[in-house]
Amino acid sequence: MPVQRLNHAVLYVRDVERSVAFYREALGFEVVMGMRGAAFLQAAGSNNDHDLGLFEIGAGAGPSPAGRTSVGLYHLAWEVDTLDELERVAARLSEMGALVGASDHSTTKALYAQDPDGLEFEVSWLVPAALIDDEVLAARSSVRPLDIAAAKQRYGGQTRGGVGVSVPA
Repeated sequence: MPVQRLNHAVLYVRDVERSVAFYREALGFEVVMGMRGAAFLQAAGSNNDHDLGLFEIGAGAGPSPAGRTSVGLYHLAWEVDTLDELERVAARLSEMGALVGASDHSTTKALYAQDPDGLEFEVSWLVPAALIDDEVLAARSSVRPLDIAAAKQRYGGQTRGGVGVSVPA
């Protein structure tokens, strides 16, 4: 039985209310169900029951050592439909002081941010399959700083990303 897609992610957080406020403000998630110490959020336009589960473990929890002194998850990545939307998210994350990086991976244009607990996530736009040419393929072996304006000039701000890659053509 082949896996088709990631349905949701679950994170342990120090303060569930603080994390809910962050993900609502940063990415537009909405609470679809909550209970003491837990919340289930859905991304705008999602048909999933929930896309993100948050479980509170308390203010005394230490930072995740994953990637430094232990194995563990590096980050989650969420896709946006257009480069205009990626640009809007970049501005919002920057305003919030959450944006920690932005990279051009040739076929993927990516923002990197951290939530209030220091958990990293990615927001990306994927070049549609029909626009992946030899130049794009040749550049896959390098990572460059993201220039959203240049990407919009090349692909268009309203071009739907991921078509034929992560979204059916």
